[in-house]
Amino acid sequence: MMASSRYVRFEVLRTWRSRRYLVFSLGFPLVLFLVVAGPNRHAHLDGISFPLYYMTGMTAWGAMVAVVSSGGRIAAERSVGWTRQLRITPLKTSTYFSAKVLSGYLVALLSIAVLFLAGSAVGVRLSAAEWSTTVGLLLVGLVPFAVLGILLGHLVKVDSLGPALGGSTSLFALLGGAYGPLVSSGVFFSLVKCLPSYWLVQAGKSALGTGGWPPAEAWIVIAAWTVVLSWLARLAYVRDTARV
Repeated sequence: MMASSRYVRFEVLRTWRSRRYLVFSLGFPLVLFLVVAGPNRHAHLDGISFPLYYMTGMTAWGAMVAVVSSGGRIAAERSVGWTRQLRITPLKTSTYFSAKVLSGYLVALLSIAVLFLAGSAVGVRLSAAEWSTTVGLLLVGLVPFAVLGILLGHLVKVDSLGPALGGSTSLFALLGGAYGPLVSSGVFFSLVKCLPSYWLVQAGKSALGTGGWPPAEAWIVIAAWTVVLSWLARLAYVRDTARV
């Protein structure tokens, strides 16, 4: 138990010291939000203020990057044989992955807090209950992306890690409406609603009661993606551990 807690603490501290990691999950979404939402603070979109809509999108994107990027650390450790060394120690596999997910969630919380403060600075006004509801929905919606990070960490080599992580999170963000509504009706919209990133972006509007949260569809999509990605991640992990 003591060894497990020390490893978790080590992983969290190492994550906070990674400037590149923090820049991608905190800096980019914050700068983009201020550049786009600042001049449009009095505009409205889909019946709510534009800063609120865009704050939700950038928060979803930043939090998504934070949890998926745990795969980068896994891939890096695999490339130098660190994970092989850990397997011959008393450290449990569940503790190893839990530490990665926990560190990702902590950075995601920081990203959420920073963007919420930026949103407040440009006029976003929510009650304490609405803020807390939004945070809770975002944290739940991040579960499949945390599993995606573990999967990519066991599939992607370090050399191709940047494009894989950046490309996957940017595509999810784009299709989910993080940068703005892509579509609002039709067959393509029905397909978009099958993505967990769509429901992640909807968290802000749902906190105001305009999105009818939580619809059964949202829970089904999040659960289905989590189950499928978990199964794939387990297969990738088993294959990786079987290698000499």
